[in-house]
Amino acid sequence: MGRVTFLLLAGAYYILAIALVGLVLFFLKRNEKKQIRKEIEKLETEKNLIISASMLSELNKVEALVNNDELKKKYKEWQERFKKIKDKDLPKITDSINEIEELFEDNDLTNLKSILLKTDYELNALKTKAQFLLDEIKELTLSEEKNREIITKLKAEYRSLVSDYKENESDYEIVKVPVELQFENVDKLFNAFEKAMDQNAYTEVGKIVKAIADIIDNLKVVIEETKPICLLGKSLIPTKIEDIKKISSQMEKEGYNLEYLNIDYNIEEANKKISDIFQRLNVLNLEDSLFELKTMHDYFDSLYNDFDKEKISKRIFEDFSRSILIKTTRLEKVNNELFKKIDDIKYSYDLDDDESSVIKEIKEEIASIHSSYDKIIDISRSKILAYTKLAKEMEIINAKLVKTEEKLNGALKRLSTLKEDEKRAREQLEEIKKILSQTKEKYRSFKLPVTPKNYFVELSEAMEAINEMTKVLDSRPISIKTLNLRVDTARDLVLKVYNTVNETIKTAKMAEAAIVYGNRYRVVNKEVDFGLIKAENLFFKGNFHGSLENAINAINIIEPGIYKRLLNEYQN
Repeated sequence: MGRVTFLLLAGAYYILAIALVGLVLFFLKRNEKKQIRKEIEKLETEKNLIISASMLSELNKVEALVNNDELKKKYKEWQERFKKIKDKDLPKITDSINEIEELFEDNDLTNLKSILLKTDYELNALKTKAQFLLDEIKELTLSEEKNREIITKLKAEYRSLVSDYKENESDYEIVKVPVELQFENVDKLFNAFEKAMDQNAYTEVGKIVKAIADIIDNLKVVIEETKPICLLGKSLIPTKIEDIKKISSQMEKEGYNLEYLNIDYNIEEANKKISDIFQRLNVLNLEDSLFELKTMHDYFDSLYNDFDKEKISKRIFEDFSRSILIKTTRLEKVNNELFKKIDDIKYSYDLDDDESSVIKEIKEEIASIHSSYDKIIDISRSKILAYTKLAKEMEIINAKLVKTEEKLNGALKRLSTLKEDEKRAREQLEEIKKILSQTKEKYRSFKLPVTPKNYFVELSEAMEAINEMTKVLDSRPISIKTLNLRVDTARDLVLKVYNTVNETIKTAKMAEAAIVYGNRYRVVNKEVDFGLIKAENLFFKGNFHGSLENAINAINIIEPGIYKRLLNEYQN
């Protein structure tokens, strides 16, 4: 490709790129203008909807209803607010929209966007302002219909309340006077409502409706809660109080301390609260009355559980009292016996400080437990603590006693282990001596031509180990750790002698048998004869293993495989 062609192509690509960029910018601009046009049309539409036929209609309704100074003043205020929206606020929005239209035609999109946002904000504020005015006007124009609907529902509720009251009038004897007075007030308010509606006194109507609703709501509470309040305050709670007094009095005679429950004080406070509730009930003030009575009822119910806990705790306390006394006495006796023997035990066995001091520690712990136990028993006899607390104290003492018992059992086990270790060591000593004696007898019974060098060394070591073990057993105090070490050493060395003797005798027997077996081939083969002579020489020198090996190799010349057969027999 020539340079001219390359430049032409580059220029063409450059022009094409510029054209594409321009085309993209054109479409983006056109889409942006379309979007702005839609927003301008939306502003125009929403502006035209602010002054609606509904607002004018509602104002006309108010004009027909005006029949007093207060309503006239209200109507005039609404007219002024409506006029301000129509003649002042809306023209401002219109001017802003016109300005936006001019900027749009001039393609001045930068300035247009800022004005568009501002106008949209002002239009939304004006819409809210207009809607607020319309809602205020409707509140008045629709008040008759709304209030009539509310009053109809209130009259139905009121008739139902009066009916419930009349059917169960005897249940409301305590509140008869104030309730019937409230009924009269409601009747008067219903009449006042009708009169206010006839006079179009809508500002008064709302107050009357609210007053009727409040009284009826209060009467509903009174009708619903008076019976349960009377049932709880006049019957259930007083009955429980009397029952609790009897139970607590009987339990106190039986030795229970119930002071921590503050029963007398709480009964006194409950009676005061019940009196206050019924005084407030006379003026139909039932605030929290039912809740307070239920709380009192639950409290007195809970006292039955407290009584049961005290009775259970007494049984627990008595059970612990017996078991702790028995166990403490037994442990004290065992520990005292052990304490008397500790000097003999220390003489017999090499105990460390911890092992010997634990007996003294246990003695002190048992004394401390005994002291705590006696103190709790004295307190229980004086009846200055409840059984729930006494039982917990006994549980603590019992827990300490269990730990002390475990410690004492551990000490007894440790000391009994010392005696068992000594006994076992003496038994093992006899067994080791017996094995060594049998080993020596076996060695003497098989007369070897030469005694192996290691036999006397190992025998000497084994006998020395046995002597060391005997010394430890005869010494006082005995160190069990040293004794166990001496037992292990003696046993290992005796077994070493035992294994050496067995292995030597077994090998010697095999070598002797192989030489005897091979004698049949001496005259047949000189090599066999030479090998057997070498085996015999090694045998008399005490090299039994070498003797066996030479004998087997010699026989293998005549009888292949004899090596494996004799070796298997040797190993077995």
